[in-house]
Amino acid sequence: MRVIKYPLFYVIGISIYLILNFRWRYVFRHLYLRPRTKKICTKPVQNIYKNDDTALVSLVQGEDIYAMLKDGITLIGGLEKLDIQGKSVLIKPNIVNRYASPANTNPLVIKYLIQLLRESGASKILIGDMSAIFALPTKKNAIKSGIWEAIQSEDVTFVPFEDYGWVEVDIPQGRFVKKTLVSEIIYSVDIIINVPVIKTHRYANYSISLKNFIGATHARQRPYFIAPEFWDEIVAELNVAYTPHLNILDGTKIFVKNGPTKGTVAAPNLVVITGDRIAADVVGLSIIKAFEGEEGIIKKSVWEQRQVKRAVELELGVSSPSVIKIVSKCICANKRNFDKLIEEIQYFLNK
Repeated sequence: MRVIKYPLFYVIGISIYLILNFRWRYVFRHLYLRPRTKKICTKPVQNIYKNDDTALVSLVQGEDIYAMLKDGITLIGGLEKLDIQGKSVLIKPNIVNRYASPANTNPLVIKYLIQLLRESGASKILIGDMSAIFALPTKKNAIKSGIWEAIQSEDVTFVPFEDYGWVEVDIPQGRFVKKTLVSEIIYSVDIIINVPVIKTHRYANYSISLKNFIGATHARQRPYFIAPEFWDEIVAELNVAYTPHLNILDGTKIFVKNGPTKGTVAAPNLVVITGDRIAADVVGLSIIKAFEGEEGIIKKSVWEQRQVKRAVELELGVSSPSVIKIVSKCICANKRNFDKLIEEIQYFLNK
């Protein structure tokens, strides 16, 4: 297997782009200076949102995002299963650039999740991500995308990962990457809640739960700097470095073609909630298929997507539809359409 590591044209091209846009400090700080790090060993996190060996996945459709989140979490066991009282929580949204949802996580999903965490007794809540290197700084993107305004009335701390330190994590089972640099914030909190968007992606084919972790890795280790032709496999391998306690997929608006910045938009008005990253991705992919999405997704089983296949090999979550149970609720106007959508998702999940 031929692997091209750190292709020079990517480094040079992005460097020129950043310099021409007067972003000198990002060029040298993130592309040419290796940060000081300490090596850490990660602790396994078990999915507690299960029935025996079956991963629970909730789907809720409606217009009231607070109610959708509350009902969706309740359907799989509630926030009390995380024992949040007095704990610190990191919400990891998708803040890739300056554009509005669905390029980035819907600000209201973040706002109402914060409120639910407060009601459950969380002592400290952080919102953290690192945008694409050509779109930095992250805070500016949070402002332009509406996320900053949505969280201003909440008592939270915003943490652009590029402004903090990094730790080194070994990935011994990796074929394309043997170690990675991850934001120190990831390992400084008690609980991590992953809040990606369901969307297609021009390079990674799709971007849901697994792909959202890339925002917590150092710019030098973004997949296009390691081996662009194996982008999907690298995404899965980097996920060995951490495990979120809960995944909340923003399906209020989604990209079904192109993406991750601009594309064809559908509005399922859904949230999908689960403790299993692979279950999150295959259900998210099934939703894209139900809305007649990108050809590269339509023509493949969700289990044949390269991110999913490598994640299954690495035992990052479920390995087949037989160990996924969907629980759903409609708080919308048209239950018949909702029931049809659930049937389609189940079909694509099992196909």
